[in-house]
Formats: sequence, C-alpha cells, structure tokens
Amino acid sequence: MARDTLTAPASEAEAQADTGARRALRMPRAAVGLLLPALALIAAEAGVRAGLIPANLLPAPSEIAATIAGLARQGLGGHVLASTVRVAIGFAGGALLAMLLGAAVGLNRTMEALLDPTFQALRAIPSLAWVPLLLLWLGIDETPKLVLIGIGAFFPVYMGVASGIRDVDRKLIEAARMYRLSRPALARRVLLPAALPAIFTGLRNGLSLAWMFMVAAELIAASQGLGYLLSDGRETSRADIVLSAIVLLALLGKASDSLMQRLEHRLLAWRDSYAPV
Repeated sequence: MARDTLTAPASEAEAQADTGARRALRMPRAAVGLLLPALALIAAEAGVRAGLIPANLLPAPSEIAATIAGLARQGLGGHVLASTVRVAIGFAGGALLAMLLGAAVGLNRTMEALLDPTFQALRAIPSLAWVPLLLLWLGIDETPKLVLIGIGAFFPVYMGVASGIRDVDRKLIEAARMYRLSRPALARRVLLPAALPAIFTGLRNGLSLAWMFMVAAELIAASQGLGYLLSDGRETSRADIVLSAIVLLALLGKASDSLMQRLEHRLLAWRDSYAPV
C-alpha cells in the first residue's frame, strides 16, 4: 500500500510534466505555420528590388502593405464589412438549408433516392454559370449575391451531413435499439454526435466556398466589397490593389476557418482521436 501511495503522486506528476512539455512544444509549432508565408514574402521583396520580378506585375510586399494602409484611410473597413456580412448571411442560409436536407437524405432512403441525384447534378455547375440566371431572376441588388453565396455553401455542408449520418457505425445503432431509444432520442444521442466530425468538415469546406462565391457575387454588380476592389484594380491596371484584396481575402478566410475549427474542438472535445506527434 505504501508503495502504491508513493507511486501514484509520482505518476500524476510525470503526467502533468508531460502535458506541460507538450504545451511548451505546441507554441513553436504555431509559429511554424508562418514560416512558408514569411519566406515567400522575403523572396518576393528581394526579387522585386533586384529587378528579377517586374514590379508592375508583382509589386513588392512592402508596396502592397502601403497600398492596404492607403486603402484603410479611404474606407477599406466598409469594403471588408460588406463582404463579411454577405458571407455571414449567405453561409448561414445555405448551411441551414443544407443541414435540414442533408439530415433528411441521411435518415431516409426515400428522400435520398428523391433528392440526392438532383443535388449531385447541381453540385457540378460552376459558380459563374449561376450568375446570368440569378441576374435574370433576381436583378442586381443584394439578393442574387446572397443566393449565390448560399449556393456555394450548400453543397459541401449537405455532403458532410448526409455522408456523416450514413457512415455512423451500425453497432451504435443496434446498441441504441437494444435500449429501446425512440427515433428522436436515437438521432439526438447517437446519430448527431457520431456524425458531428463529418458535419464540421462540411461546414468548414462550405465556409471556404462561401468566400470564393462571394468574390463571384461581388463581380456581378457591386459598389462595395473586396470583390469590387478586385474588379477596380483590374480595370485600372493596379496590381497592388488586386493583390491587396487577395491578401485580405486570405486573412479573412483563415480567421473564419480558425473560429470554426476552435468551435469544432470545443464541441468534439470528447473524441479520443489520433493526435500526430
């Protein structure tokens, strides 16, 4: 007994020390993700200053930073806000509809036979192919932009929900039926938790596509937004404005994906999944 009481605190101390060491190693790993962009920026800056890269085609990163600072004094915040609001509304609408229809398809084979072939065909249509049709149907106001973003978000989320429910382990379903769970309880306590990883994968992919479709939406007829800045930079032959808009799109897309990833980790903290060393 004395040996057990002495070894237990020691093992707990070792576990805490191991956890602390892992946390200490995790911080540099976050910085590793910045290594490749930093090297690319340094190489681009050096290439432009050395004359190896034409400055009119690829401005130096320092010039792009100066352009972003200049745009910030000329209302860049309004462009960023307009694009972010459009993505948020379009993604919310498309994702909500996708979760409802994806759940119906995943839970019911009749609904799968009825809806899935049509959705798979529509999924193959490029984003720009929707633009003339939406303009004819909905005009040039905000509605066609939001609908186009919603279309972009719909299909990845739909695929994640439907496939996540269909791929739930049959043994979990059989165990739930042994406990005589009702269909709502089965969906809430077994199907939804088991399908959440696939659902979050679909949500993250849908959010990324929502940003992509937002650019196409703002190229329709917009007077504000990052897509408008891209179009304005192209028409005025300002590569620095085009690249500034691209950089901001990359940063906003990464920030929104990080928020979604953090929510995923919080809701799926119960998973005992593989963690790479």
